Amino acid sequence: MIDALSTGSPSGPTDSTDSTDPADQAVFGRADTMLAADVADADPYGDDLQLALYTCYELHYRSFGGVDEGWEWNPALLGLRNQLEAVFLGALRRDAVRHTDVDEALEPLLVEPVDADGISHFLRKHGELSHLRDHIAMRAAYHLKEADPHAWVIPRLQGVAKASLVAVEFDEFGAGRADRAHSRLFADLMDGLGLDTRYGHYLDRTPAVMLAVVNLMSMLGLHRSLRGALVGHLAAAEITTSPSARRITQALDRLGTPDGCRVFYDEHIEADAVHEQVMRHDVIGDLISREPELTEDVIFGIDATEFLEEAVATEVLRAWRAGRSALRDPGDSALCDPAA
Repeated sequence: MIDALSTGSPSGPTDSTDSTDPADQAVFGRADTMLAADVADADPYGDDLQLALYTCYELHYRSFGGVDEGWEWNPALLGLRNQLEAVFLGALRRDAVRHTDVDEALEPLLVEPVDADGISHFLRKHGELSHLRDHIAMRAAYHLKEADPHAWVIPRLQGVAKASLVAVEFDEFGAGRADRAHSRLFADLMDGLGLDTRYGHYLDRTPAVMLAVVNLMSMLGLHRSLRGALVGHLAAAEITTSPSARRITQALDRLGTPDGCRVFYDEHIEADAVHEQVMRHDVIGDLISREPELTEDVIFGIDATEFLEEAVATEVLRAWRAGRSALRDPGDSALCDPAA
């Protein structure tokens, strides 16, 4: 499956149920035989459910080499995805919601605690090159398609909220320059650190909790009913990105990485400081004024994002402090050899 994801280029549309391609049948062929009980009993944040959900969503992005394009809208597979989403979404609604007011939900993100101790803090103060590679390889699950999940919400917004979110996305996609698209800058960062830049290459090493972060974006983006939550998610991401990017540039400098490695994070220091204001005032403000019934969803998007990112930080820092890689399988030489 990883090879198929890295090569992309799905096969032409046919009846997916008739496909004999091994990737088709091995990855998607059991969709109509899965029992609801199998899904309901799955750990909502575990490897099985999160990888299955990520795989289903990927059909809407670049898909998989050799996989029939008909699987994207296959009724049985969509039914399975719906069951997976119900388990994941239900768990998040149970575990993540902490606030009842939008400003109350955003306020903790705007003021950093004196004793803050997240991944970027660790990298700035104590991180080695191996830790930095861990972090970058893991985040590739999102950043190699950065901003793509959020584009789904554009036709579901109106007025100032829509125009303002499009302005944010325009910057994310490079403001008309392919070489400045954030996904391209991230690939350049990976290359500078000796990592494999192929799309999906590190998917089988990415912990479930990181897949959950990306799956949250896809789920919120693909469901019109969750448009408010997607806006809340993006606001939370934009608010927290600029400070963490600044700390990681300090880590890059301390570790003596090539100058080109800074570009991705330098861009986020500047752009996301502006995006924070746009998301808070123009996107959220206009959306809630038009559709006040979406207020709870906006709050949910903020809280769910922070809940999952905190879970990522907990798992990653536990591994690093124990002297282990945070990846599921750190055996790739590109993660161990700076010259790889």
